[in-house]
Amino acid sequence: MSTISICYAANRQIGVDCLKLLLEADISPTALLLPENGSHNTQLQDLLPEIPVSIGRKIAPEKVAGSDYLISVHFPHIIPQEIIDLPKIGTLNLHPAYLPWNRGWHTPTWAIMDGTPYGATLHWIDEGVDTGPIALQQKIEVQDTDTANELYQRALAVEIAVFAEAIPMIKEGVLPQIPQEGEGTSHTKKDIQSIRELSHTMSTEELDRRTRALTTNNPDEAAYFA
Repeated sequence: MSTISICYAANRQIGVDCLKLLLEADISPTALLLPENGSHNTQLQDLLPEIPVSIGRKIAPEKVAGSDYLISVHFPHIIPQEIIDLPKIGTLNLHPAYLPWNRGWHTPTWAIMDGTPYGATLHWIDEGVDTGPIALQQKIEVQDTDTANELYQRALAVEIAVFAEAIPMIKEGVLPQIPQEGEGTSHTKKDIQSIRELSHTMSTEELDRRTRALTTNNPDEAAYFA
């Protein structure tokens, strides 16, 4: 078993998949951080039935203190700076975007809307939102026919590939820390509401772009005519 100590914060199926990769590499996290009502909390706990678990926004420092890393995989809550600073080596986050582009929420939607580069990034967490140094990343080609949901599904596969590539470097403590270059782009969760309303005066190209960008797995994010 690896001597690396990891506190693991995760959600969704990708959180389960990345945890399985860690376990296959003989890395067993020492604590598990889960969101309240997380979609895959049970599956994650079943993989690590005997370790301490913290559920919700409030993270107990003792769950993280002494760890070499805190690793976040689609954990939906902002991690406080005092928690980020606890691991000896650092705190990492797996993000479905090609940073510095599309920090924050709804990354495939904004890649289509803004025509920005897209991909998957494992980065170090700092005081900003998705602004920390890049450890590893991989670009995805955005097709003219892509919907946001299709693009996101491809990003999930690339995120897992990036994470798998990172594991040996995590074990050795040699992950790069490459500063993000350029201003990039950033969006909050509510920004998507500003583009949902369609107009009959929009060009065919704009209607197509918005419709594809707003085709997600959530009907509340769909485009509509007023």
